[in-house]
Amino acid sequence: MTIKIYNKLVRDKIPDIIAASGKKADTCVLSDAEYLQALDNKLQEEVKEYVDSGDLSEIADIAEVLDAIRAARGYTDADFARVKKDKADERGGFSERIFLMSVSD
Repeated sequence: MTIKIYNKLVRDKIPDIIAASGKKADTCVLSDAEYLQALDNKLQEEVKEYVDSGDLSEIADIAEVLDAIRAARGYTDADFARVKKDKADERGGFSERIFLMSVSD
């Protein structure tokens, strides 16, 4: 028997998918603090996968993790939309593709 160690947060249906393939997944439910740490780790993992591939599915994974982080921290979609809009109003977005090379006195 071969055991592969993952020790990472996975999507909710992954244990069922593993079981349907005839394998056994060893899982646990994380505490709030462990969950937030696992989400931060998952975000880093998904961002790296996006940077490496540029794939749209990785952007969807990043969005899913960000949604989970917002919910876990108690932020509503309205909170997020307000803060995002305030930042865009104050500092702009990225649509103009401005690349800052230097600033002088």
